Amino acid sequence: MEKIELKIIGLSYSQTQSGAYALVLAEKKGSRRLPIIIGGFEAQSIAIELEKMKPSRPLTHDLFKTFVESFDVKIKEVVIYNLVEGVFYAKIVCDKQGEIIEIDSRTSDAIAIGIRAASPVYTFEHILSSAGIQLEDEGEGGETALETVKADEPVKGNELSAATKEELEQLLQEAIDQEDYERASEIRDELNKRN
Repeated sequence: MEKIELKIIGLSYSQTQSGAYALVLAEKKGSRRLPIIIGGFEAQSIAIELEKMKPSRPLTHDLFKTFVESFDVKIKEVVIYNLVEGVFYAKIVCDKQGEIIEIDSRTSDAIAIGIRAASPVYTFEHILSSAGIQLEDEGEGGETALETVKADEPVKGNELSAATKEELEQLLQEAIDQEDYERASEIRDELNKRN
């Protein structure tokens, strides 16, 4: 299977789930986005590294990176390899003197460690096709336009199971427009249940 490289494009606070954040990854060569719900600690750790801030004491992810480097292990890449019932599975791929070692990890931890090692993040087509959010090509001014889907009546509240497919697609578009990636991932999961 061919790997697809991803980049981090944002972190947003969850308005519906206390203490949770949406980590948004995007294809390096494409228009799909992959929102992943992560915990507050992991979000803070990722944000600190993205902003190049230096905490007074090492965070757990900094400690892991220092530990593996001390034993001559190179973190080669992070691979998001599976999605089961809304849970992403990842591994950290390491190289110890030519021996490849794969370490199972929560996706948020793998990414937090991977960015510290300047390692690329990859996934596979089956993950993006089932959990990704498709965007159209960039329009004038560099803005990204979403596919527009008309719905007769938008559904209000969290009653996603009662919504039609067309209503869900409209809600998905609205959530992405508002950069509410957690809501978008909930809607995407409901759409995936129906396929």
